[in-house]
Amino acid sequence: MSAENALNELAAALRREGTLLAERVAETDARPAFGLLAAAGPRAEGAEADYAFVIEAIREGYLLHYGEPRVVVGADPDLALLGGDHLYALGLERLASLGDLEAVRELADLISLTAHVHADGDADGSTKRLAGALWLASATAVTAGGGAAHAAAKDVARSGSDAEAASSALAEAAVASAAAGPVAEALGAAAEQIDFALPEPHPGG
Repeated sequence: MSAENALNELAAALRREGTLLAERVAETDARPAFGLLAAAGPRAEGAEADYAFVIEAIREGYLLHYGEPRVVVGADPDLALLGGDHLYALGLERLASLGDLEAVRELADLISLTAHVHADGDADGSTKRLAGALWLASATAVTAGGGAAHAAAKDVARSGSDAEAASSALAEAAVASAAAGPVAEALGAAAEQIDFALPEPHPGG
């Protein structure tokens, strides 16, 4: 198993379960950009494939709720809702088995915050941008750490007071945590996949 094959591994896991979701599993050539981001940093060292699987399971759950899933296709709204919740649980369970409780809390926060954003969002694009920023920041925090700036940015998102300010703060925190090297490269690839323009790193930061 490798991080690059995270979506294929997810499809195989769902087929093995033999639930109604298994009947909707399809082949995909989508790149697991968020899984590769989670696998790129120090926390995932030695367990890169596991971290990629976790993130992509939760990402697929999110897309079943709010977007266009890559692995589970053609589900009716009720199955998509149940399937999304199942994939959230599958990812968090796998992560808990690795003993990374800090990352479990981070991804539980991500699930909660994106639900809040979509429930309160509007049609001007700010919902999509804020949800994207949350995904980029949380995946980076899982693999490279978040810190005070990341926590503060999540608080702004949680308050619902200013979606654009929250998006910018989350993106800046992600760029700062990624620093340079493999995590920064993977962050850029994940941002490109969702058409999110990242800020330039601060000099010396």
